[in-house]
Amino acid sequence: MTGSAEEAETAAATAPFRFFGLTVLRTRRLSTSLVRVVFGGEDLRAFASGGRDQSLSLFLPHPGQPEPVLPPETEPDWFGAYRALPDGVRAVMRSYTLRAQRRAADGAQADEIDIDFALHEDGGPACRWAGRAGAGDRVVVLGPAVEDNTAVRFRPPEDTDWVLMWADETALPAAAAALEWLPAGTKAKVWIEVRHADDRLELTTAADADITWLVQDGNAPSPLEAVRDAELPDGTPYAWIAGESSCVRALRRHLVQERKFDRRRVTFAGYWRRGLNEEQLRERERAEKEDAQ
Repeated sequence: MTGSAEEAETAAATAPFRFFGLTVLRTRRLSTSLVRVVFGGEDLRAFASGGRDQSLSLFLPHPGQPEPVLPPETEPDWFGAYRALPDGVRAVMRSYTLRAQRRAADGAQADEIDIDFALHEDGGPACRWAGRAGAGDRVVVLGPAVEDNTAVRFRPPEDTDWVLMWADETALPAAAAALEWLPAGTKAKVWIEVRHADDRLELTTAADADITWLVQDGNAPSPLEAVRDAELPDGTPYAWIAGESSCVRALRRHLVQERKFDRRRVTFAGYWRRGLNEEQLRERERAEKEDAQ
């Protein structure tokens, strides 16, 4: 799936996204629900994250496979060829947010990236893979080769006076990275919904951020109740909401219809939908788009 470093650098100059072959270096359990997997590989020399909520497509092997099974990059209809592979053979594809990228400080080190996974008892194949991942495991990522890419959606306009954020635990890595990116002094009202009390990670930000954790096993109000009852700052807002699709839609409706936010200043992303895996969600979204045409 990957070429030489020279080929990678050429690809970075001509295309915003490309495939990267990566290897697990180590893992670290962050909390009851979250595990961090650190990846490395020569290909990362051409990886160029835009930070914030930088998303990527992660391709994982099935149990017993040494690496993900994918068509050649040169395949003209790559996605069609991918979909044509047998279900039990075709690599598992899932969308994730890049938590962090670290460039090598000297020749003795290598570039690294972190991806945080939310683990659930009823989780799908990506969740199960992350739970058993170990050093040497191989994956493929379709990710950015240029920093200013369309897979970064957290983009407050220049005239933003304050930022509103809501995320559940699947969007916590994106929220954490966005908070780190916000300039010093930026006002932010932030709600993060997690399953357990120890999922409340220590977040770093220079922003003037009011962060509220909504712990599901701690009788917290629903996200909609929490945001609806909040007193919000004055001035021109920008909102970023990400997580379970139905909750994201309800919050966006509240902000636009009840709070009178300009819908163009509300970035929203349904990372998952209750009762559907990612393949089913993609098929549902594709069907909804076709019906709307």
